[in-house]
Amino acid sequence: MKLKLENSKIKKAVSFSQSLLLTLLVHAARGVGNGPPLRWEPRCRQQLRHLQDGARIAARLPPRLEGRWVSTGCEVRPGPEFLTRSYLFYANRLFKAYQFYYWDPSCRDPSYSLVIKGKLRLRQASWITRGATEADYHLHKVGIVFHSQKAMREVASWINQTSGEGCSGFLPPGRTWAPGALYELLSAKTERDCTAALGFAMHELSLVRVEKHYQPLLQPQQSGSRLVEELYLGDIHTEWVERLHYRPTGYQRPMQSAVHHVHPCPACGIIYRADEHHPPILPVRAQLPMQLSGSWVSTHCEVRPAVLFLTRYFIFHGNNHTWEGYYYHYSDPLCKQPTFTIYASGHYTQGIPSSKVRGGTELAFKVTQARVTPMDQVTVMMLNSSEPGSCGLTSSWSAGVEQDITPTNGCLALGIRLPHTEYELFKTEQDTKDRSLLYVGERPTDGSSPDRPDKRPTSYQAPLIQCAGASEEFSNYVSLKYLGSKDANGNEALKPLPVAFLLFIALLFLRWD
Repeated sequence: MKLKLENSKIKKAVSFSQSLLLTLLVHAARGVGNGPPLRWEPRCRQQLRHLQDGARIAARLPPRLEGRWVSTGCEVRPGPEFLTRSYLFYANRLFKAYQFYYWDPSCRDPSYSLVIKGKLRLRQASWITRGATEADYHLHKVGIVFHSQKAMREVASWINQTSGEGCSGFLPPGRTWAPGALYELLSAKTERDCTAALGFAMHELSLVRVEKHYQPLLQPQQSGSRLVEELYLGDIHTEWVERLHYRPTGYQRPMQSAVHHVHPCPACGIIYRADEHHPPILPVRAQLPMQLSGSWVSTHCEVRPAVLFLTRYFIFHGNNHTWEGYYYHYSDPLCKQPTFTIYASGHYTQGIPSSKVRGGTELAFKVTQARVTPMDQVTVMMLNSSEPGSCGLTSSWSAGVEQDITPTNGCLALGIRLPHTEYELFKTEQDTKDRSLLYVGERPTDGSSPDRPDKRPTSYQAPLIQCAGASEEFSNYVSLKYLGSKDANGNEALKPLPVAFLLFIALLFLRWD
């Protein structure tokens, strides 16, 4: 009797396994045709798909600026300069802005603070940077408060050496530091301007964009979401001598509304409550060792100077120091309209701590291979009209078809040269949700490449977020192309699981212990 029961169990198990196997095979064969297949999608692809969901972001034209906007952490500008910002815009177009400068990359050791007052007038939508609004500004006053004798002595030295006659005696060499004292750097009434020695300009106000999205509530017992507003202001030129004259075409790291910001944001409240006499001291953050291995992806649609909208996806293989990078370019600020994709690969050197940018790591990247996929007819026409032998096979480009440009030593039309070495600056840290972030050096504003050690970046691009660790790199299953089958709603469908993988799962059920 017991033997019959065991045989009955085995028959049922085999029958179940065969049924399951048949079902899985049907799903695999059916794909996206008659119904939803069994799917598996890597987190990295999920993040890129999430970025293409432009419906979650709203950008009002013209933007509404009234209220206070604050930095969400310690910012790094070319130089390097470490700072936090707090800008207040009034309904009558006046503004009052604080810029707090520091000696350290954690923004815990203040150097000096600037108080900037003026007037801002929004103009028309930008003809150059899609989605942005151009603006005019006029400065009324700029004052400075020093937070140490060292800061006072250093800034006074800059001004006395480099400024005009009206500023040569800004601070006598023997002047003793007076805590809390406010010194006037610029006055529209007296036509005095001693700000040039600090590399100071507010050209960032000439390009403005405000984005709104909703952040899901974090607590499990809560449902819904909260509004988040971000203010994007114009980028700062990577060359110090150019920043006083540069008119931005890209953005800095965004500020967020003091009322509608992400949660948690420990820095937001601290910066909101600060003033020129009480600069914000940000919380201590643990220094993370540089661990590149794994996969990293953009956190939002990025904008670079010269009107480049893109998202990035990198894979670093720490065991042999090789890397792969996908650069997805678009024609719009929501990254919905693809223009072309670049895939590049090569190897990188062991990193060393930067002697110029505290907290950064210096590396050299060798690019040895690259492939290009044009995604629209404008790019196809441009590539097909390029000089023969300068970008892939002559007149052979078509939309959605990838081509290797390694045999032609790159692509002159896209500014890609192979082989190619770039001198980079990297930094890793954790955000307030304990997610790993990777900061890659900011690209030169003039569109050139950091192909010499003296052109190594001193500031960073928008961070990438780690979407897979070193042991999670299923690169063979990650197809990060724009083209694909569409579902009933017109969205790209996920790829079905490989048949071999489905067979493996089904065969596991045939085991009977």
